Amino acid sequence: MAADSLLTAAFPALLVLAAAVVLPLLSRRVGHALGALVTGAVVPWSVLAPAGAHLPVKLFGFEAYLFNVDPFSRLMGIIFGLIGAIAILYSYASEAENVQTAFAMSYVGSSLGAVFAGDWLSLLFFWELMAVTSTLLVWHYGGIAVRAGFRYALLHGIGGSLLMGAIIWHYVEVGTFLFASVPGGPEVAGMAAGVPQLLAALGIGVNVGFIGLHAWLPDTYPRPHIAASVFLCVYTTKTGVYGMYRAFPEGQLAIAYMGGAMAVFGAGFALLQNDMRRLLSYHIQSQVGYMVAGVGIPKALATAGAFGHVFNHILYKSLLFMTVGVVIYRTGEESLKKVGGLAREMPITAITFTIAALSIAGFPGFNGFVSKGMVIGAAHKKHLDVLWYLLLAGGVGTFLSFIKLGYHAFLHGEYEGTVADANRGQSVAMISVAALCVVYGLVPDLLFDIIPLSGEFEFHVFTVGHIVEGLVLALLGVVGFAVLKKPLKRVGRVPDVDALYNRAAFYGGRALVVGVTETYAAVDRGVVGTVKSVERVGANPRSYAKQIGITEDIRAGIGRGVMIVTVVTALALLVLLNL
Repeated sequence: MAADSLLTAAFPALLVLAAAVVLPLLSRRVGHALGALVTGAVVPWSVLAPAGAHLPVKLFGFEAYLFNVDPFSRLMGIIFGLIGAIAILYSYASEAENVQTAFAMSYVGSSLGAVFAGDWLSLLFFWELMAVTSTLLVWHYGGIAVRAGFRYALLHGIGGSLLMGAIIWHYVEVGTFLFASVPGGPEVAGMAAGVPQLLAALGIGVNVGFIGLHAWLPDTYPRPHIAASVFLCVYTTKTGVYGMYRAFPEGQLAIAYMGGAMAVFGAGFALLQNDMRRLLSYHIQSQVGYMVAGVGIPKALATAGAFGHVFNHILYKSLLFMTVGVVIYRTGEESLKKVGGLAREMPITAITFTIAALSIAGFPGFNGFVSKGMVIGAAHKKHLDVLWYLLLAGGVGTFLSFIKLGYHAFLHGEYEGTVADANRGQSVAMISVAALCVVYGLVPDLLFDIIPLSGEFEFHVFTVGHIVEGLVLALLGVVGFAVLKKPLKRVGRVPDVDALYNRAAFYGGRALVVGVTETYAAVDRGVVGTVKSVERVGANPRSYAKQIGITEDIRAGIGRGVMIVTVVTALALLVLLNL
C-alpha cells in the first residue's frame, strides 16, 4: 500500500481515541509513554497527509467526510498533536492518574476529529464529543471542580444546541452538510447567510468566549488538576476559532469588533485577579479575541494572522499554565497573595515563565510579536481604527497583568518555606515549549511556512515601526503597573456576569419549582375537597337539599338523574365498541 494510502486509510482522531481507551489498562509509565507517542505521531501525520477530502462515509444517513486535509486543518493537526504529546509528558511528571490522562487524550482526539472534519455534521459530532470529554476531564478531579463542571457542561450544551440549529438550517438552505472545498459541496463557502450565521456565531461564540458567554472559562479552568488545565487551555477555544473560520471564511466585521472587545475585556479582568490560573484563564479570552478579530477582518493577512496566533498562543499559553502549575504543585498555593520571591528557589520555572509572558505580551523577538502584529497590522491596513485601538489597548493590558503575575510570584517578597524547582519531566516539557516560543519569534519564516494563505499577503516582522510599537506597549505596561501596583493589592474577588446569571438560574429555578409544586398542591386540595363534598351530598342528599333551601321531595328527580346517567353510559359504550 502506498504511503499516501496508509495516511488516509484512517484519521488521527481515531488513533488517539483508541489509545485513550487502552491507556487506563496499562501501568502509569507505559500508559503515558503510549499516549505521548500516539499523540506526537499526529504531527508527522498532519504534515505528510495529502491534501483533499478522504474517508467518505454515511453519517446518520448523510454524506460526510471524516478526514479533510487543507492548510487550515493541517496547521491545527500539527499544533494539537505537538502540544498534546508535551502535555502528556507534563501530566506524567505532575502525578496525573492514567484515567485523567485518558480523559485528556479523548478530549484531544475529539478536537482532532472536529478540525479534520470535511462537513458540518462530522464537525458537530466531534464538537459535542469534545464538550463531553472535557467535562469528564474536569469532573475527574472532584471537589470544587464538580460544580464548575456542571456549569461548564450546561453552557457548552447551550452553545452546541445553537450550533446544531445553525447547521440544520444551513442544510435546509443549501441541501448538504459538506464544506464547499470537498467533492459535492455547495458553491458558496461558509454558513448560509441570515439566521444560520447568527446561530452559528452565538453557538461558536460560547466556545471562543464572546463577552457575556465567556464566564465558564475563568470559572472552570482553575478548578481541576494542574495538568488538566494545560489541556483545557488549548483545545476548546482554538477549535472554536477554527469553527468560526469555517462559518465565516470571508470575514464578518461584527465578529471582528467582538474580538477587539474580548481583547480588552479579558485583559482588564485578568489584571484584577489574584488567583493565578483564573488570571491566565481571562487571558485566554483576551488572546482568542485577537484570533476572532483576525477571522472577522476580510483580509488574507488577518486570516493568516489569526491562525498564526492560534499556533503561537497554544505554545505560550500551555507554557504559562505549566509554569503556574509547577508553582501550585510545589507550594500548594493558588493565590498571588500567598507566594512570592520564588525566582531564587525555582529558576527554571521563572525563566520559562518570563519567556511565555514576553511571548503572550507580543514583545519583539518572541512568537506572539509575529502573529499579534499580523492581526493588528491588518486592522490598520483596512482602516478599522476603532478595532486597531482596541487591539493595542489589549496589548497594554496584557503587559500589565503579566508584569503583575511575574512580579508577585517570582520577584516581590519571600516565600515562607522551602520549595524545589520543577522536576525533570516538567522541566523538559517547559523548556521545549519555551524554545519554540523563541525560535518562532526570531525566525518567523518557519511560522509562515505552515500557516494558511502564506503566499497571499506581504508582512515584514522586524520593521522599525513594528518594533517601536512593541516596545511602546511594553513601556506603557511597566509605567501602568508602577502606578497601579498599590491599588491592585487592595482588589479582592471581582464578580463577573456569572454572578448574575448563576443567581438568576438558582433563584429562578427554585421559584419555578416552588411555583409548580404549590400550584399542584392547590389543584390537589381543590379536587380532593370537591370529591369529599360530592361524597357528602351523595350520602345524604335530603339534608344537603334542606341546607340550600329545597323542601320538596327530590326522590323522583334523583331517579330520573340515575336513568339519564345509565342511558348516556350505555350509548358511550356502544360507540366505543363500534370504534
